[in-house]
Amino acid sequence: MLDEEEQGYFKRADEMLELNQFDNPEERSLFLASVFREAEGKELKIANSQSCSRLMERLVLLATPVQLKTLFQKFSGHFLHLIQHRFASHCCEALFIHSAPIVSLEVTAALESEDTKTENGGFVLSMENLFLSTIKELEGNLGYLMTERFASHTLRVLLVVLSGQPLEQSTTNFGKRIVPDSFSDALAKLITDSVLGLDTTYLRALATHPTGNPTLQLLLQLELTQFGKQRAKDENSIIHKLLPDDPIVEGTESASFINGLVYDAVGSRLLESIVEFAPGKLFKALYREFFKERIGSLARNEIAGYVVSKILERLSKEDLEVAVELINPQVANLAERNRTGVIRTLIERCAARRVDTQPTALQLELAYSTGGEFDIRNLLKMGRISPSKEEETRKDVNGANASQTAKSAPERAHGSLLAQSMILIPGALSGLIFESLVGLGPEPLMEIAKDPIASRTLQAALTSPNATIIHRRKLIQQLYGHIGELALDQSASYVVDAIWEGTHGLAFIRERIAEELAENEGAIRESTVGRKIWRNWKMDLYKRRRADWIKQSKNKAGNDGFQSLEDLDVQAPAPPKSSIQLAREKHAAAKVKKEKRTQNGGAPAAAA
Repeated sequence: MLDEEEQGYFKRADEMLELNQFDNPEERSLFLASVFREAEGKELKIANSQSCSRLMERLVLLATPVQLKTLFQKFSGHFLHLIQHRFASHCCEALFIHSAPIVSLEVTAALESEDTKTENGGFVLSMENLFLSTIKELEGNLGYLMTERFASHTLRVLLVVLSGQPLEQSTTNFGKRIVPDSFSDALAKLITDSVLGLDTTYLRALATHPTGNPTLQLLLQLELTQFGKQRAKDENSIIHKLLPDDPIVEGTESASFINGLVYDAVGSRLLESIVEFAPGKLFKALYREFFKERIGSLARNEIAGYVVSKILERLSKEDLEVAVELINPQVANLAERNRTGVIRTLIERCAARRVDTQPTALQLELAYSTGGEFDIRNLLKMGRISPSKEEETRKDVNGANASQTAKSAPERAHGSLLAQSMILIPGALSGLIFESLVGLGPEPLMEIAKDPIASRTLQAALTSPNATIIHRRKLIQQLYGHIGELALDQSASYVVDAIWEGTHGLAFIRERIAEELAENEGAIRESTVGRKIWRNWKMDLYKRRRADWIKQSKNKAGNDGFQSLEDLDVQAPAPPKSSIQLAREKHAAAKVKKEKRTQNGGAPAAAA
C-alpha cells in the first residue's frame, strides 16, 4: 500500500491534472512526465488505492503510446487479481480501451509493431503481444470471471477489443477497428474456453444471472457474428448448448427455456440477442413455434415488448403484414400505458417493407385524440398530469413537482421519438402530425418549441421532406411575432434554426423571419443562444448588405419557391384531401365491403 506521503502527492497530482491550470502545454507535459517518474514501481499500488486509482485512470488517458505500453507491461502478470479488484478493475478497463487504437496503428504500420528495446536496456512489447499475454494469463478462469462482480465488465471490454467492434468510451477511435489475425484466433479460443465444461443447465442459469447475462449476451453475439452462422451447428457452440433440441417445439426443455425468458427482466435480454443474431433458419423456426400467434398479446407486456421489437426487425413482408393485423388492436392499450417502443418499431418496419401503415395511423388517431381529432399534445404529454399522481407526489422548494417530472421524462421522450418516426413516413402517419401541429395555434406551438423534449418533434416537422410547402407555411406563420422570444430560449432556438431549412421554397417567409430577428437585435446579441442564431441566419450580412442576403436567400430557398403568401393561396383555392382523410375513406370503404360480404353469407356477389 502507498504510505501517507505518497498518497498525498498523488492526490494533489490528480487534482492539478483535473484543474488543468497550466500556463502552456509544455508545462503540463513536464508535470505529467514527473508524475510518471514518481509513479514508477508504484503502479499496482496506485491502481489498488481507493484515493489514487482515479489518478491511474487519468494517466492512462493522457499517456503516450510508449508510456501506455510501459503501464500495460507493469500490469502484466497481475491482471487476474486486478480485474477483480473494486478500484483496479476500472484502471484495467481504461487501459484496454485506450490501448485498442494503438493495436490498429501497429497493424497499419503507423507505429512500430515489433517488441522494441528501451534506452535503459529493457524491452517494450508490442501492444498486440501485450493483449495476447493478458488472454493467456486469464485462461482457465473465464467461467467464474463471467459472474464476478467487477471482473465481468472488464472481461466484456477485453472481448470487444479483440473483436474489433467499436468501443463506446474510446475518444480516439470511431467505427470498426482493424485488428490483427491473432486477435480473431484468440477470441475464438476465448469463446470456446469460456463455455468449455459448462453444461446446458449452468449456461441457462447464467441467462437469468444479473452479472453473467451481459457477458453471455456478448459471447453469443460475437460467436454468431464473427465466426459465421454455421457456428450454430457446432455442438460445443453457445447457441447449441442453450437450445440443443432439434426441432425446438412445445414440450421440449428448449421450449420451456424460451418461454421462461420472454417475461424475465434479465433473461429477456438474452432472448433479444438470440432473436437478433440467430441464423435465419433457426429464427424462422422459433418465430413460427413461439411468437407468430402470440405477438399481439406479447406486445402488451412491458418486458416481452422489447423482444417483440427485435422480432419485428427480422420479419419478411408477409409475416410483418400478419403481425400488423395482430398488433394494431393493441395500439390503444400500448398508447395508454406509454409503451410506444413497439409501435415505433412497427411503423418503421412497415415503411421499410412497404407495408400499408394507414390502419396503424387510424389506431393512433383514436389513441391520441381529443374531441375525435388527433392531438399531438396527447402524444407529447404536454401538460398532462393525472390527479392521482398529483396527490401522491410532493412539490419541491421551488414549487416544481420534481417527482412527477422525473417520472414523466422517459415517457415524454418516447412519445417524442414516436412522433419523429411518424414524421419520417410519407402518407397518413406524417399527415397526422402535420395537421395537428398546424391546427394548434401560436400559444401551444410556443409551449412545444420551448420544451426540451417536445421541441425536437417541431424541428423534425419543419425540416421533413414529407411536409408540404403549405404545411410549412402555415406552421411558420403561427410563430410570427414570437421569433425574437424563440431565439433567446435554449430549446426554442433550435426551432428557429430549423425554420431556415423549413423555408425552402418560401424565400419570402425567410425574409420575414430575418426582419423579425433584426428587430430584436439588441436582446439577441446579448444572449449566448441568440448570438448563435444571429450567425446561423447570417444576420450581419442582412444588416449590412441586405440585397446580397436576399439574393443568397432566394438561391438557397429555391428560385421556383420564391412566392408570396397570396400567390400560394391563389394556387391552392381548394386544398387536397389529407393523407389521414384518404385513410379514413379507405378504411370505411373496406368496412362496408366486409359488411356486405357478411350479409351475403361470405359468398361473392352473383354475376349480373
